[in-house]
Parts: sequence; C-alpha cells; structure tokens
Amino acid sequence: MDSSERKRLLGAAIRRERERQGLSQRKLALMAGSNQTHIWHIEDGSVSIGLDLLCRIADSLGVKVADLIDF
Repeated sequence: MDSSERKRLLGAAIRRERERQGLSQRKLALMAGSNQTHIWHIEDGSVSIGLDLLCRIADSLGVKVADLIDF
C-alpha cells in the first residue's frame, strides 16, 4: 500500500466518523483548530496530515487515533 492510498483511507475514516456524528466539516475544523478547506483536503486524501492535527481531530471526534487508522 502506498502513501496516497493511506491518505485516502485515513480521510475516508475521518469522514465516516464525522458524518456518523452529524458534524459538518466546518464544525470539526473549529473543534480541531483547523479550517474547513484543510479538513476537506484531508478527507479527500489529497494532503498529508501531521500527528498533532490527527490527534486533535481524533480528540474532537471522541475516538482514538488507532480507530481512524484501520489499515
């Protein structure tokens, strides 16, 4: 599995959890200290994500980082 596939899978996991909780990208971005455009790119799998932001997203969603990395 290459890095682009990993980014796509991570983005899809974040999107699934966000939608499951009924959160908009904007709301998640505010909760995680980011912006909606960056969340959109993360969920799209088109950008890499740093560990700090990944932890903030997981905390905002109330899940473990490991729950988002299921690959």
